[in-house]
Amino acid sequence: MIIKKFLGKSEEEALKAAKKELGEDVVLMNVKHVKKGGIFGIFQKQMTEVTVALEEESERKANAAASEAAMKEAVSEIAQVAAKVTTSDKYEVQPKQEPSGQRNRLSETLAYIERKENNAIQEKLDSLQTLLEQKLQPQEEKTPSEEETEMMMFLKLLYNTMIDNEVDEIYANQIMEEIDKINKPNTPVDFILSTIYQKMILKFGKPVEIAPAESNPKFIFFIGPTGVGKTTTIAKIASRFCLGEKKRIALVTCDTYRIAAAEQLRTYANILDIPFKIIYAVEEMKEVAAQFREYDYIFVDTAGHSYQNKEQVEVVKNFIHSVDGIAEAETYLVVSATTKYKDLKRIADSYKSAAEYKLIFTKLDETTTLGSLLNLRLYTNAPMSYVTCGQNVPDDIEMFNPQKTVKHLLGGKR
Repeated sequence: MIIKKFLGKSEEEALKAAKKELGEDVVLMNVKHVKKGGIFGIFQKQMTEVTVALEEESERKANAAASEAAMKEAVSEIAQVAAKVTTSDKYEVQPKQEPSGQRNRLSETLAYIERKENNAIQEKLDSLQTLLEQKLQPQEEKTPSEEETEMMMFLKLLYNTMIDNEVDEIYANQIMEEIDKINKPNTPVDFILSTIYQKMILKFGKPVEIAPAESNPKFIFFIGPTGVGKTTTIAKIASRFCLGEKKRIALVTCDTYRIAAAEQLRTYANILDIPFKIIYAVEEMKEVAAQFREYDYIFVDTAGHSYQNKEQVEVVKNFIHSVDGIAEAETYLVVSATTKYKDLKRIADSYKSAAEYKLIFTKLDETTTLGSLLNLRLYTNAPMSYVTCGQNVPDDIEMFNPQKTVKHLLGGKR
């Protein structure tokens, strides 16, 4: 498979250039507007960039036959189960439904499957639910120039789904290249989907949680910009360790810029009946280690700041390394899933000099796209850890679930 980009003043012009070079059988996979030219970015001209794909002739014929058979089998399976639903639950059959009616019908059928069918069929249909919904919708009659093989339609759908979920184009193209390596003649669509599903899970890696200390106390530093919910996240984790695991926890803040943040953490400490301390200088960290030497963990809330403030990054770095040689320590970078990927990269880079960190994503409930999780994981190579999805303490936090996230990125429902 060949995947290339072309520029033009309009989509039509860019697509025309693609067809001129690669032929009429190219498949349009993505369209976006970019700016090119101009001095120092001034008077830039807006251009249209298209990403197209071309399947080689031998693969196209083989894949067309294999894909058609695989899709017929999948659709037949849905139809058989739908017939069971119709018989047992007495659904009213409507041969000529509108697209929205068909989607509702499919949702009802899949809901019944999840309740009644065996686990193997349930998992298969659950993973493919959204893709099948789109494929089962009535298709407009195509002109000869618009005809595509089922495999090419599937790959286009997969690519656009990742882009819609704000997976960075670099990583989306890498994934498509990996698909191309396994996309041999007669390869079923189901096999392609399940393989890439597993590959994306491996890209996320196994999530890590706060490890037990080899010797007490162990410092856990939480770093990150302002407004991402760092203090609330600390309270959630502290609550779980105190109440669920019966660990001895002390809360410390070196954020003396925001009085409200310190008071919020003090309130949580009072509720959990655990000690709380404000420190103002790096030298006080040794006193904290001695004061709480019998405790399992010391959770340290650091001051949030803009990624452009290098002086504050240096202060955070000094606090983290003040316990070197005194106690064990781990560092967690807390960021929001609602933050633009461009800004996430700058945040990650600014804290890179402070310490090696693991990733905690907050506010998953405030966004419909989770591409930033995969983007930052691949950009930093930092392990994934916890995610939060609300303000409730301690309930709205859990270990990162790569299976659930990948399913969402590939078009499934959260």
